[in-house]
Amino acid sequence: MAEYTTRDTFLQFQRELNLQEQTNVRKRAEERTPSGATFLSHSSKDSDLVVGAIRVLEGHGATIYMDKKDPKLPPYTSKETASTLKSRIQQSKKFVMLASENSKESKWVPWELGLADGYKGTNKIALFPAVEETYKTAWTSWEYLGLYDRIVWGKLEGHDNKVWMVLDEAKNTAIELSSWLKS
Repeated sequence: MAEYTTRDTFLQFQRELNLQEQTNVRKRAEERTPSGATFLSHSSKDSDLVVGAIRVLEGHGATIYMDKKDPKLPPYTSKETASTLKSRIQQSKKFVMLASENSKESKWVPWELGLADGYKGTNKIALFPAVEETYKTAWTSWEYLGLYDRIVWGKLEGHDNKVWMVLDEAKNTAIELSSWLKS
């Protein structure tokens, strides 16, 4: 059975690092180039979950890019911001949306997801849901969110232990997260 990741679990992954290590994880993702990387989209209201998500993704071979400190972005959001983000999403290899109930309220996250869909198609996009409780997952299929695969934890056929995987709920199929990131 596949399990969605709770906000508490993301926070626990972050707390396993000291403050300097947390800063370094975030800084590396913010300073790297998007070319060939995995673009991590998230609501600013979920910034406390980012380090935990990066740890999971990078632990499976991803190179994460986040736009927060990109030197090409203007200091204030503008049409130049939008233009640069379009380019960054196009340059990236994969797109992961750290999805929460906050994501839908964001001005940028749904727009970024739509761009990624247009540039990459659904096979290079995955949602990484952050739920309050493992049984509170109904929002993860709201409208357009139901189109995308999810990064989950669970038992995958052919494996003795639980693994991180990318799940296609519609087809009830999954692939190891590390394999998806390499594809």
